[in-house]
Amino acid sequence: MPARTDAPANPFKWATRAIFVVGIYLLCSFLDGIKDRWYVFTPESLHALAQAAVREHPGDIDAIIPYIVSNLTAEYPSSTIALNTDSSEWVLSNAGGAMGAMYIIHASITEYLIIFGTPLGTEGHTGMHTVDDYFNILVGEQWAFDPPNLAREVYRPGDVHHLPRGGVKQYKCHEGCFALEYARGWVPLMLPFGLGDVFSSTLDYWSFYHTVRITARENIRNFLVGKI
Repeated sequence: MPARTDAPANPFKWATRAIFVVGIYLLCSFLDGIKDRWYVFTPESLHALAQAAVREHPGDIDAIIPYIVSNLTAEYPSSTIALNTDSSEWVLSNAGGAMGAMYIIHASITEYLIIFGTPLGTEGHTGMHTVDDYFNILVGEQWAFDPPNLAREVYRPGDVHHLPRGGVKQYKCHEGCFALEYARGWVPLMLPFGLGDVFSSTLDYWSFYHTVRITARENIRNFLVGKI
């Protein structure tokens, strides 16, 4: 039986793979460097708005939400940015083991702004994301755990919990917690986390449909006004 001889490595194959990897890296670096061209909001202005809403209507989420939306529509005309003013469009959301509901105020490829919360309380994993996430507490409390720091982080109305991109924590929305959540970065990369529970556990395709429908609609509206 003739001895088995392995085929020599193909240097062109490995060169092609290396060029592909370098190309992907350069493309990602380029996209990361230009994403701020399409930002509309700032974390500071939204935090100030959330604090004003809390001062004006302490503990009353039903009054806080229209206060926030009316101030946003007054500051940002429809020719500049598309905002969803229909506060009846609440959708159940499951992600990272936590469950709540969200009202999408703004959605584009580089930003989203939502009201998220639940009157029951929930907890889970934040997920690891390519965006910076700012969780402005409106009512209730959010708790967080970031080992090796074994102390509980507590965020109350008027506070903002910033989760930098790449960061991970355990978090809990305490009873009656609602927040104004703002994310900035390449938002589509968050979709597997935000929608994955539908396929792995909940099978709630009705909420999945409405989430996709509203998100797509708001992205298209913002694309048409030039805010991707």
